[in-house]
Amino acid sequence: MCATIVPNNLASQPQENRILSGSISSNFFALFIPSIIGLLAFSSASLIDGIFVGNFVGAQALAAINLLIPFINLLFGIGYMLSVGGSVRGGKYIGEGRFDLASGVFSKILILCMSFSIMVVIVGLYFEDHLYRALGANDELIPLMSEYFRIRFPFMIAEMFIIVMYYFVRIDGFANFSAVGILVASVINVILDYVFVAEFQWGLAGAAWATGLAQACAVLYFLSYFILKKRKLSIRVKQQHWLEVFQASFNGMSEFINEVSASLIAFILNWLLIISVGTNGVAAITIINYLLLVGIMVVYSISEACQVFISQNFGAGNIQRIKQYALVTAMACAVTSGVFIFLLLGFTDEMIAMFLNDTSEAAAQLAHEYVAILWPIFLVNGFTISISAYLTALHAAKESAAIALSRGIILPVIFIMVLYYYVPSIPFLWALPIAEGLTFVLAVMLFLRNPPHKHMPAIKHD
Repeated sequence: MCATIVPNNLASQPQENRILSGSISSNFFALFIPSIIGLLAFSSASLIDGIFVGNFVGAQALAAINLLIPFINLLFGIGYMLSVGGSVRGGKYIGEGRFDLASGVFSKILILCMSFSIMVVIVGLYFEDHLYRALGANDELIPLMSEYFRIRFPFMIAEMFIIVMYYFVRIDGFANFSAVGILVASVINVILDYVFVAEFQWGLAGAAWATGLAQACAVLYFLSYFILKKRKLSIRVKQQHWLEVFQASFNGMSEFINEVSASLIAFILNWLLIISVGTNGVAAITIINYLLLVGIMVVYSISEACQVFISQNFGAGNIQRIKQYALVTAMACAVTSGVFIFLLLGFTDEMIAMFLNDTSEAAAQLAHEYVAILWPIFLVNGFTISISAYLTALHAAKESAAIALSRGIILPVIFIMVLYYYVPSIPFLWALPIAEGLTFVLAVMLFLRNPPHKHMPAIKHD
């Protein structure tokens, strides 16, 4: 890794930061649009794989991929925790004009994430058979999982690099640059999926190669960030004060909890569905996950825009702008909820048909049943996720983590087990919208109890 150094006079001649002074609505769209493009493109790797695999390989192959998702998401959760927490710390430094400290955080997060991903890939491939069994796979699904995992997993190193670069490049003011990089990878993924899966009939191996090579192209794109003249961040291999990484990571704990909880809930649901309805149940919930993924990514785009804006204005002490932006965020969440509920309920057949061919009627029927249960999640999840991001940006890590824990682990697990074992007459999937509603109540309470000025004295200016 090259040690690129920012010119010494950069910190003394900062560019005008429009996030600290521009129009609130203009800032929202300037941050949200690149974010939604980037996140939808980033998540499209699994979405596109799902469409091609479901139509050209079959429902069992779709189920095999879904069984691997909890493990992969768990590992990415580490990357998100480090990247989000580090970028919030970096955004605060940028808001204060201390670009050298922001570069230090960036360098340490990148070095740590790369080291972690290399180690995990080596260990994961060595113990792959044990991993498949632990994830609940039967003899029918293990060969399919292995076909996909052995090719896709080494590219996790590239994906971890992209996660770090995506968040830090955005916080540096190059949101469009980040979005274009992810979008290019998404387009390449679509093309390669068509060629490898539809034309060459390579099956799950083709889907894995398509995703991996697309991510490798994104790595090359993000490396070009280091030749941009107006960038504020640089990589310095020699670093001190590594404790700061763990302090920053704590502020990204809610993002880690979100990923870990998604992995845990997916594991539990896969296990219960295999017991109760078999492989078709896993294939059906995989389709629902893909449908929900698009809406969730829009919500996360709103929350990411919120995080960038608030973290920098928090560092600059602009309390009034933070309050104004919170109102704009709430309005955006309300619109998003209405649109996605309409699409989910109004075009259910068309959406499910994208992922399955005509031979998978049982999985399609189960998918219809699951949509009817899970759509209420969108009534409140946008507000809950955005409040968690708002609290993270204010360095209220405990409050943000409390929301993430309640939404992602504690309440869903409790209600899933209660419904499955004690109230079997009610489908256990109802646990997810119930948990979402109760977490929303908690999130609103924490939002009202944590105005921006409450946390200003808690941040020490080193």
